[in-house]
Amino acid sequence: MRLEIAVLSGPAVLMFVGFVIFPVLMAAYYGFYRWKGFGPPTDFVGLDNYRTILQDSAFHEALWHNGQIVVLSLLLQGPIAVGLALLLNHRMRGQSIIRILIFVPYVISEVIVGTAWSLMLQSNGAVNDVLRSLGLGWLAEDWLANPNLALWTLMVILTWKYIGFAVILFLAGMQNIPEELSEAAAVDGATYWQTQWRVTLPLLGPTIRIWAFLSIIGALQLFDLVYIIWGQYVASTAGTSTMATYMVTEGRNAGNYGYGNAVAVVLFLISMLIALVYQRFVLRRDTEGALTGGR
Repeated sequence: MRLEIAVLSGPAVLMFVGFVIFPVLMAAYYGFYRWKGFGPPTDFVGLDNYRTILQDSAFHEALWHNGQIVVLSLLLQGPIAVGLALLLNHRMRGQSIIRILIFVPYVISEVIVGTAWSLMLQSNGAVNDVLRSLGLGWLAEDWLANPNLALWTLMVILTWKYIGFAVILFLAGMQNIPEELSEAAAVDGATYWQTQWRVTLPLLGPTIRIWAFLSIIGALQLFDLVYIIWGQYVASTAGTSTMATYMVTEGRNAGNYGYGNAVAVVLFLISMLIALVYQRFVLRRDTEGALTGGR
C-alpha cells in the first residue's frame, strides 16, 4: 500500500518540491545578499534587505494597494457574480450564449486585456471619445493617471476579467443543491428571494468561501495587468502599484536581484500567513465536514 502511494504521489511531490519549495528556499538564500543576478552571490548583507523593505514607504503603499484590491474584489465581484449566477441558474433563451460571453474575458490573455484597456482608457482613447460623442464630455477623465480614479479603473478591469470565473464556479455549486429544497420552501410559502436567502446562499457557502480564498490570494499576487497597463513607473504615481510590481521594479529592473528575492520572500510569507489564517478560521468547518471517520 505504501509503495503504491509513493509511486502515485511521487511525481507530484517531486514537481512540487522542484518548482515551489526549492525556488522559495533559493529566494530566501539570495535575499541575504546584494546580488546582481549573475555569478555566485558574495556580498552578504544579512537582514539589511528585509529592513529596507519594512522601512520603504513605496512598499508600504504597494501593500496598502494590495489590501484595497483584496477588499474591493470581494465586495464587488462577489455580489455581482452571485446575482448573475442566480439569474443564469434558470432556463432562459440564450442562456448558453450569455454564459459564454461572461466567461470569455477570463480566458483572454492578460497581455491582450491589458493592452486593449490601456488603449481604450487613454485621454484620447475610445472611452472618452464615446463620452464626447454622446455629449458627456464633462465625464471624460484621465482614467489611468489620475490617482483618484486609477484604482477604481483597475477594479473595473479586474471585475470584468475575473467575474466569469466566479459565475461559473457559483453555477457549479448551485447544481449540487437539490431542487427539492426550493420546492419545499415554495410549498411552505417562501418567496423566491426568501428561498435564495434562506436555502440557496447557505448551501452555496462552501463554494463562496473557496472562491473568496482564491480571490484573496490572486489579489495579493496581482502583477500582470498592473504592469502592462500602468508600467513600472506610472503604477506608483497613479496609486496602483502592488507588492509584485514593487518586487520587479526594485529588484530586476534596478539590477538588485538579491533585494527582489527578499521582496518575493516577504510576499510569500504574507500570502502564506493569510492562507493559514483563512484556513484556520474560515475553511476549517468545510474541510472537517468533508472528512469521514473519527479523529
